[in-house]
Amino acid sequence: MAVGEFELIQKYFARSELTAPEGKTSPIALGIGDDCALLDIPAGMQLAQSMDTLVEGVHFPKNAPPFALGYRALAVNLSDLAAMGAEPHSFTLGLTLPEVSPEWLASFSDGLACLAKQFKIALIGGDTTRGPLTITIQAQGLIPTGKAMLRSRAQPGDLICVTGTLGDAAGALPDVLKGECPESASNIHVRQLLNRYWYPTPRILEGQWLRRKGATAALDISDGILGDLRHILKASDVGAEIDPSLAPMSPALKRTLHPAAALKTALTGGDDYELCFTVPRDLAMTLPPEINDDCKITCIGQVTSESGALRDSRGSLITAKAYTHF
Repeated sequence: MAVGEFELIQKYFARSELTAPEGKTSPIALGIGDDCALLDIPAGMQLAQSMDTLVEGVHFPKNAPPFALGYRALAVNLSDLAAMGAEPHSFTLGLTLPEVSPEWLASFSDGLACLAKQFKIALIGGDTTRGPLTITIQAQGLIPTGKAMLRSRAQPGDLICVTGTLGDAAGALPDVLKGECPESASNIHVRQLLNRYWYPTPRILEGQWLRRKGATAALDISDGILGDLRHILKASDVGAEIDPSLAPMSPALKRTLHPAAALKTALTGGDDYELCFTVPRDLAMTLPPEINDDCKITCIGQVTSESGALRDSRGSLITAKAYTHF
């Protein structure tokens, strides 16, 4: 028997783990079930919004595990909120399905719920339709008015830093395209890389801490550090000098690829969803253990006054291309 849109929503997405996460403090006046959701924005706060679309065959392979898809689709949006220093508030879901599979939908919604519960973000509405598998999520977050970390505020002399390690997701891509997932990988290092691809960690707490600490500019690394750093340089009308050899790499990436290939992957590979940020030189940037003892901050260079120029530590222009979706 065919499943209607409203029955599908009610059965798989109007569940309390998604619509009313435990411990949620930001009020939602009206969520799923009406023509629009109604949001209460506390005084002195701004609403940050971000939207990402994932298309089968472009952003993930055919027959990708649905639990991981649900988790990853929400994670990449939360990463955008993290880059602004926002507190997650709510999200909407647009889901285009080639067919209705109860097993697929149950697993997909479990993946969404897993991350939504972790970051206390509520699903407040969306849409479903038939067609090639496409997942669109729009996420909202709250930021104290005027305090968002922007790409346009980097200053000459600022240090350029990144969270975590770079290149793991890109290092996993050959195995992802072969249909591998963390549960099926026999090699422990490949399994670790696959986990980073399918289950990226949105740096929400780190982003809020950086905002409070005084980071001047920030973005999340989705298309490789060399490409994404250029967005900050353009928006701030500045340049940069970095030491590529300082790019932080995980033991798993180093043990899976040859050194030169590992470094190239760390610099140009996509889907890291770590944070790149600039900070005044006199501010200490060591994350306290209560934020994330496993996430380190690495300084890779400094902002210069040479508008648009990205140079290495020897002064040579860096021309390497970053990952692109097109």
